[in-house]
Amino acid sequence: MDELTPLRDATLADLPGVVSVPTYDRANLTPGIVHIGLGNFHRAHQAWYLHRLMQDGLAHDWAIIGASVRKADAPQRDRLLAQDCLTTLIELDPSGVSAEVVGPMIGYLPIEDDNAALIAQMANPAIRIVALTVTEGGYYIDPVTGGFDAAHSDMQHDAAYPDTPRTAFGAMIAALRLRRDAGTGPFTGQSCDNLQGNGAILRQTVVSLARLGDPALADWIDENASFPNTMVDCIVPATGPAELALARAQGIDDAAPVTHENFRQWVIEDDFCAGRPDWDRAGATFSDQVHVYEAMKIRMLNAGHQLLANAGEILSVPTISDCMAHPAIAGFFARVEHEEIAPHVHAVPGMTPVNYAALISERFANTAIVDTTRRVAFDGSSRHTGFLLPVLRDGLTTGTPVEGLALAEALWARMCEGTREDGTEIAPNDPHWTALQTAAKAARDDPAAWLAQRQFYGDLADTPAFAQPFGRWLGMVWQDGAVAALTAYVKG
Repeated sequence: MDELTPLRDATLADLPGVVSVPTYDRANLTPGIVHIGLGNFHRAHQAWYLHRLMQDGLAHDWAIIGASVRKADAPQRDRLLAQDCLTTLIELDPSGVSAEVVGPMIGYLPIEDDNAALIAQMANPAIRIVALTVTEGGYYIDPVTGGFDAAHSDMQHDAAYPDTPRTAFGAMIAALRLRRDAGTGPFTGQSCDNLQGNGAILRQTVVSLARLGDPALADWIDENASFPNTMVDCIVPATGPAELALARAQGIDDAAPVTHENFRQWVIEDDFCAGRPDWDRAGATFSDQVHVYEAMKIRMLNAGHQLLANAGEILSVPTISDCMAHPAIAGFFARVEHEEIAPHVHAVPGMTPVNYAALISERFANTAIVDTTRRVAFDGSSRHTGFLLPVLRDGLTTGTPVEGLALAEALWARMCEGTREDGTEIAPNDPHWTALQTAAKAARDDPAAWLAQRQFYGDLADTPAFAQPFGRWLGMVWQDGAVAALTAYVKG
């Protein structure tokens, strides 16, 4: 398309007619939500549900104020503010591409070392929900015990300097203190990250951090604030040149478009101390069984992503859909899902584990979604401990097979060595990359060196039913290659 329309409030009427745009008056929206972490997933998922309500004339007092505590997000803030916080969402359906512009976000706070603007905004009683997408590894959890990591330097800083915190959680506590002292009541803290029991984990982090410096405030937060558990699901690739080109192909000059699959799911515990939008009118599900939904999704979809991505990185398979087209990787994925993961997953209304495995296989194979193995493999230290190892422990407890899960850990260890089988380098892809790479190199000759990372594996290193197949698979991956190991597992 030759002429591009810059994405702005003032130009919405000039966009091509095939592009859906907000029909509500954005100038009359008022904020009700602060969302910390304005990545692609939030804009394609939670913001979309709110946009749908606004399109129906609802929730106009629940607009989003964006926020971040990371200086690295400053360029994205600039991009979004320059286009009035509008986002083009591009749905990638195998049958075709469609675009819509969503507009429930009306501002983006300054990113500051002391988080003063963020604290002030959250202290405003008009804000009734503070939501977060800060990645699975962002909640200061001890990966072995699952408890609060009070020794982390960030937590120690925020406990010592509660008025100038460096983390989102310290900022939330500072704002809650102001609200308590003003008598305006608490807000709901809503995690939208892929953590089982994410609301309970958010409560643990906020209350435990508050308790380090102000036990009375911690008690007030624990007794009065709400932290609902949620399950979120939509495959949302990172934005790069291809995604920018897709927006331009729609006639839109958007500096931060988002592509996504033609599937969304949001299951929410209905526990909001200061009210909430009626997200169910836009397709979300309110349920007191969120943990069952999230266990299915985290154990089958999120864990499945790791099964594919680590193997894909080693074998230079660029995308998740390419992994699903690779016979050895796809066969490995299917067998682990059906034989080693599904036995530890309960059905949810309308969906059995077997049917869910078929659904995610179809979604992963969508060639219109260019979801890179590198993106999916990012932060394996959080994703393996959060998604795969709990299932592995269940298998060891119940006596179900764990050979494929042991192979998955061996593939992660091989990936973290930092080279692919074709000799190309795997760039650092984990917050703990240096330590992981050191352990991975040592494990080539001594597999126990990898399992000695007890911050991830705990007593699994001492469990022969896991440690022995892990060592055998890692040796085979190094000696014969990943395809040989994957094929041997599939053939049994």
